[in-house]
Amino acid sequence: MADTDKPLLIKRYASRRLYNTETSDYVTLEDIAGFIRAGREVQIVDLKSGDDLTRQYLLQIVAEHESKGESVLPVDVLTDLVRSYTSGVQSIVPQFLASSFEMLRENQAKMMQNLSAFPNPMAAVPGFDAIRKQQEAFLKTMMGGVPGWGGSGPAREEEAPASTDDIADIADIKKQLAELQKKLSKL
Repeated sequence: MADTDKPLLIKRYASRRLYNTETSDYVTLEDIAGFIRAGREVQIVDLKSGDDLTRQYLLQIVAEHESKGESVLPVDVLTDLVRSYTSGVQSIVPQFLASSFEMLRENQAKMMQNLSAFPNPMAAVPGFDAIRKQQEAFLKTMMGGVPGWGGSGPAREEEAPASTDDIADIADIKKQLAELQKKLSKL
């Protein structure tokens, strides 16, 4: 049984093939992305030099998903990241991003619980149920498949498959989120 508390060690050979040291087989970038989605930490090292290549490969995984249309990072955010490399802000960007994602992880379960809690005094507000469903769909889309973020758990009984209205709502939410990120970047 593998020790999942320690990072999964992946070795890169001179041929650029990636070798999983726990299972003694070769893996792909998609396999590594799957380990990460399952909650596993990974470390990728060059076999010959011992250099840590983890950051390089994680960026490659993100770039491949973004290029396939699985966009998570709006262009404005990517632009701000590029700008941060040439400004004095460079030192706070990693801390800001890490803190933001940590806060998101901590509060996501609470948000889902609060959205579905009944009786809720806000339930009497016209349109509240539609807003709640829109927020739930947004959170599931943003966090789906990420362990500990609520998107990969068992579905509730009253949930139906996503309809075209839900998909349109999600697109609208993504647009609103991009606009908010744009405003935040101006601050």
